[in-house]
Amino acid sequence: MTLLKTYYCCFSLRTGSINAAILGIILGILGIVLVFTANIDFKTIVIDWLPKWIVNIIIVINFAMTILISMLLLIGIIKRNVYLMMPWVILGIMLAIGLLVSVIYTSVNFYIEGESLAGTLMLVLGLLSIVKYIYMWMVTYSFFQIVKEEYDRRAAYERAPFRRQY
Repeated sequence: MTLLKTYYCCFSLRTGSINAAILGIILGILGIVLVFTANIDFKTIVIDWLPKWIVNIIIVINFAMTILISMLLLIGIIKRNVYLMMPWVILGIMLAIGLLVSVIYTSVNFYIEGESLAGTLMLVLGLLSIVKYIYMWMVTYSFFQIVKEEYDRRAAYERAPFRRQY
């Protein structure tokens, strides 16, 4: 995979990764606030018979995990720690796939219910969100690879070549 060199052609990858972490924390907090304050009937795709309060708990747990891995990413970026950055990098691409499935499913449901304008808006805005999310993941992944290479080089120098192994 080709690694990016800059964030929006003029910022560093570190800045873009910090931006991704902070946006993840903010969106997670806003999502939790939305679940508790808005009167929206959230549904799950597979298990659609669950009561509303259980679905809300599942969504809040997902947002809390997003906040946690985004905080780990932020700390990992600041400390240049590969292991703290890794959960966000691994789960980030899975979340992009989940977001794509959710956007398509919701758009199709709008079209089935006869709400073609809502379906089209959901599809267009959802796909734009996915493109933005994947770009942010690629920026963070590129910075992750730079930090990983630094870590690997440091580790190679720290090993004593003639030390007796037990």
